[in-house]
Amino acid sequence: MSSATRPAPAAVGVPAARRRPRGGSWLLGAVVPLLLLVAWQLSSTLGIFSAYQLPPPLTVLDAARRLWLNGTLQTNIAISVQRVLIGFAIGASLGVLLGGLTGLSRTLDRMLSPTLGAVRAVPSLAWVPLLGLWIGLGEPPKIVLIAIGAFFPVYTTVFSALRHLDPALVEVGRAYGRRGIGLFTEILLPATAPSLLSGLRLGLAQSWLFLVAAEIISSSVGLGFQMTNGQNQGLTDQLLLAILLLALLGKLSDVVLSLVERRIARNRS
Repeated sequence: MSSATRPAPAAVGVPAARRRPRGGSWLLGAVVPLLLLVAWQLSSTLGIFSAYQLPPPLTVLDAARRLWLNGTLQTNIAISVQRVLIGFAIGASLGVLLGGLTGLSRTLDRMLSPTLGAVRAVPSLAWVPLLGLWIGLGEPPKIVLIAIGAFFPVYTTVFSALRHLDPALVEVGRAYGRRGIGLFTEILLPATAPSLLSGLRLGLAQSWLFLVAAEIISSSVGLGFQMTNGQNQGLTDQLLLAILLLALLGKLSDVVLSLVERRIARNRS
């Protein structure tokens, strides 16, 4: 066979999945949102839903433009993002701490796990009136509620990951003089990095869910408040806009953590 007709050799050492165009997954992931957008537009155009029940996409886009011009939209987004980041940081930190303690100590596990399991079963909305009585109004109860939402996924994943670690890691760490916090932060925690990052992603998703609960019940600013205000005043376009923004912000924050997770996985391989 001549060199002109000989098939080109495949890339050596590069898996087929990695040779696929990077944009393919993004294009495939955009199919369902585009179909939903078309269905949304058709539902409004064909009169399946009234404009009050389901405003068309352009009406929601116009509401975004109006709220952006008067500064309301930027404020709502900024306040909601700030609340999520602060609450998530507090809850995730406590989740890592308590997950580490109970994962390494059988005594603390028997002491704390039953109580934490019961507290975990409390619905998010049930905390709102209690936190209002304990902490009062303003930002603290909202931050605490979001921290509660972030805490349990992180705590559970760290606890479970530590319980399934190879005991030889502890012996290796101790052989190198690591004890207590040093053993946990330098040896055990890096070994649980994949599980920890999965827990952080779940905790961040929970933070957005608990944010809505906090802002719907008691808030005068934020995307959750925009939803409630839109419902009370019959401004369905603003309500839908808030839902879309929460979905986009939640997905964006998850993408950021997933990129960190992939980079760590590449460094470990």
